[in-house]
Amino acid sequence: MPADTITITDNRTGKTYEVPVSDGAIRATDLRQIRVSEDDFGLLSYDPAFLNTASTRSGITEIDGDRGILRYRGYPIEQLAEHSTFLETAYLLVFGELPTATELAAWTDEITVHTFLHENTKRLMEGFRYDAHPMGMLISVVAALSTFYPEAKNVEDPDNRLLQVKRLIAKVPTIAAFTYRHSLGVPYVYPDNELGFAANFLSMMFRMAEPKYRPEPALVHALEVLFILHADHEQNCSTSAMRSIGSSLVNPYCALAGAAAALFGPLHGGANEAVLRMLERIGSVERVPEFIESVKRGEGRLMGFGHRVYKNYDPRARIIKQATDEVLAVTGRNPLLDVAVELERIALEDEYFVSRQLYPNVDFYSGIIYRALGLPVEMFPVMFAIPRTAGWLAQWREMLEDPEQKIARPRQLYVGSGVRDYVPLGSR
Repeated sequence: MPADTITITDNRTGKTYEVPVSDGAIRATDLRQIRVSEDDFGLLSYDPAFLNTASTRSGITEIDGDRGILRYRGYPIEQLAEHSTFLETAYLLVFGELPTATELAAWTDEITVHTFLHENTKRLMEGFRYDAHPMGMLISVVAALSTFYPEAKNVEDPDNRLLQVKRLIAKVPTIAAFTYRHSLGVPYVYPDNELGFAANFLSMMFRMAEPKYRPEPALVHALEVLFILHADHEQNCSTSAMRSIGSSLVNPYCALAGAAAALFGPLHGGANEAVLRMLERIGSVERVPEFIESVKRGEGRLMGFGHRVYKNYDPRARIIKQATDEVLAVTGRNPLLDVAVELERIALEDEYFVSRQLYPNVDFYSGIIYRALGLPVEMFPVMFAIPRTAGWLAQWREMLEDPEQKIARPRQLYVGSGVRDYVPLGSR
């Protein structure tokens, strides 16, 4: 018997089946042969929320949650955060290899020329209420871009796909910055293509009357690091949405709008907002022990700790903690950081949290950086969507180029009523 198989015995029938194992997994469709009768559809696997089901074979992002490892295309996230830039990392995610100097220069130029938005897009954004949520605006405008680029529907054309990738990576930061300016009621700031990716974004966000905006280098560096850390994270909720929607062969603007909508949820892109609100409720270092005890009594949740995948310290959290120190050295010490540091110290020493593998995750410190930049909590998921655009698009291209992928269509286990006859309204 081959070693790379498992043997399944169906105790209902006494029959035995040999199922191949590849890359540590069996194919769910191989279970279909396990039947109790000829008219039986075959055995299904039931996996709510996909806790143990792989829907794709991917070469983009590798996570080892038990060891706290995150790698893009094989490169450790720590090395990329220290040495790379966001656009270089985006190139790596999209194409699979780090670019040469010539390739990076060309890629940067190709992104930069697409940063401007059509003026009609700006007028569309001006039509939103003054207090419209920035993320709702972002989702709507990204979807609307499909009407400006109707050729984007030709998703089976590789050159056309790549053009849309460049457009989206370039335009999402512009849309994001415009949503922020809209919330302030101040004029939108057009891209300054003499600046780098992160610096240009800061200019569009914060430039006022100065003839030339010169962002603080420490803030630019911290933003580059945050963008790299948030660029991709395997098959999370929004990435799965991008792949599922994209599998219908819809244009990437609508698919990405759907992914961004998934990111909007408080259990996903809104998690760092929850952390910040928790730190604000605690209020001071002196109240941290009291809060810890209330969590242990089940009277609250420790936000920013624990992760669906990581059962060790989230590698991104260590990097962001250092970036937080760099930002606050420029913007001034935030009292919430002292609360966060004390909360982390106590939680990592408390057996209650250690035994439950509740370690800080990426959301624990990122919200503090965004608050230090002066951003309202409503902008936090938007800040997440900017870099994740590169990961979503890399995953989308990989899905389209995978011959095994078809339109997403999960099965279900029907547990509703059996056949019933219709009862007229007057007889119910």
